[in-house]
Amino acid sequence: MSILTPLEPVDVAGRLKAHTAVLIDIREPDEFAREHVQGAIHAPLSAFDQVPLKLPDGRDVIYTCRTGNRTGINCERLASRVPGQAFVLEGGLDAWKAQGLSTKIDASRPIELMRQVQMTAGGLILVGACLGLLVHPAFWGLSAFVGAGLFVAGATGFCGMARVLAAMPWNRSALKAA
Repeated sequence: MSILTPLEPVDVAGRLKAHTAVLIDIREPDEFAREHVQGAIHAPLSAFDQVPLKLPDGRDVIYTCRTGNRTGINCERLASRVPGQAFVLEGGLDAWKAQGLSTKIDASRPIELMRQVQMTAGGLILVGACLGLLVHPAFWGLSAFVGAGLFVAGATGFCGMARVLAAMPWNRSALKAA
């Protein structure tokens, strides 16, 4: 069984600065385009097995995601792509930033798609609840519909709202440029 050895953000920063390691960010293109560690290699998990990794010779490989959850769930899959020992940035990008380490931010990019889904769903539920209370109880159906959609998305992995939002002009142009 292959595992990824966890490294603290300060250790990762030191290895990157000394050019003894390479950081591979497995987040999706919309997440990476918005913010990432300077010099990180992008290898999105959704296409990880289709894209050959271009690894510099002799350097340690350190994987990262936003919180460390995705790297933890996929640790065997990630470790199998690396000859020798592989590492993980413990706590991911969130821990990196919490240590005060810098990232490359492109504020012109839209926020991550899942955050857009959360904001839209939360807004629709709130509007449905308010209209149901102030205008007519039938508006509570809007909240119930969005709640049911979130349940189906969680149970099946298919999120219709994410598909709709991904087709919006601001997301299409950002994903093409990534």
